[in-house]
Amino acid sequence: MTEGRAPRGTPAAAGIDLSVDLAPNNPHELRLSNPVIAASGCFGYGQEYAGVIDVQRLGAFVSKGVTPLPRRGNAMPRIAEGPAGMLNAIGLQNPGIRGFVKKYPRVWANWRVPALVNISAESVEDYAMMAAVLDEEPGIAGIEINVSCPNVAQGGYCFGWDAEMSAEVTRAVRAATTLPVIVKLSPGAVDIVGVALAVEEAGADAVSLINTLVGMAIDVKRRRPVLANVTGGLSGPAIKPVALRMVYQVAAAVRVPVVGMGGIMGLDDALEFFLAGASAIQVGTAIFAQPGMVIRLIDGLEAWMAKEGVASLAEIVGAAQPQEKSQVVGAEDADLALGAVAAG
Repeated sequence: MTEGRAPRGTPAAAGIDLSVDLAPNNPHELRLSNPVIAASGCFGYGQEYAGVIDVQRLGAFVSKGVTPLPRRGNAMPRIAEGPAGMLNAIGLQNPGIRGFVKKYPRVWANWRVPALVNISAESVEDYAMMAAVLDEEPGIAGIEINVSCPNVAQGGYCFGWDAEMSAEVTRAVRAATTLPVIVKLSPGAVDIVGVALAVEEAGADAVSLINTLVGMAIDVKRRRPVLANVTGGLSGPAIKPVALRMVYQVAAAVRVPVVGMGGIMGLDDALEFFLAGASAIQVGTAIFAQPGMVIRLIDGLEAWMAKEGVASLAEIVGAAQPQEKSQVVGAEDADLALGAVAAG
């Protein structure tokens, strides 16, 4: 039996509804049979794991990041393990949008699992161009916009750090496609709630967060950075408290569905994100160590709901939020609170 695969024909727990619609206001919808999604950059294009787990049981998966032109990626080494996660500086290695559409969408058209395509670019025009290309392809259930990219027209300032630049990208993609659009938010934003509200207003069907944090490691013996790129994206358990706080804040502010991610390594982690307000979750780094964990999460969540008498996932989404949204700590308040703790 493939790792993480439940025996075929195993019935779902009676009356348990794990389904979620991540684009309820889009005519196409984005209805998932369950809320567990394999994250971009950690699951290849789906085919790489098809012989390891039952990919079709996932709620959805997100492709590796696709760019307008082919990219070879950064020089080696570009991955480093840390005490509670990993650093990566892959550099968006991919075949480019034209090479991508020649190979993958037609394969996915025969799959049950929804396939989402993550897109990255350095100009608003390129984001729109890729969305238009994907709009014409079969087998694509939706688009995830990676706004953690430098805006060349603005001197390399990251799109995702600025509410208006993020909204501009979202509007351009929304105009170019009828597919559901999810915007993946950057934790580098000073006001991530403001960015979330801006992309919601610009037409995003959902938001996902967080992308990786920027970090680095130094080889003490060589007295040089470990990564050839010097810095990389930090993911894994180390970032979970930050991710959970940001999901909690964003979920309290927006009306669109929120997809939470960042350091999910097991059922309790996933439950924290649902209780914080996430309608679905993405699992990334954990897949490298335990590919079957995503399937075990689905089964574990279903079993937990049956045990707790929870019939629908919607019953627990946001359950940890206060009754009054004004009680949710904002970014500025959080900084002040942290300062008070440090001073006291």
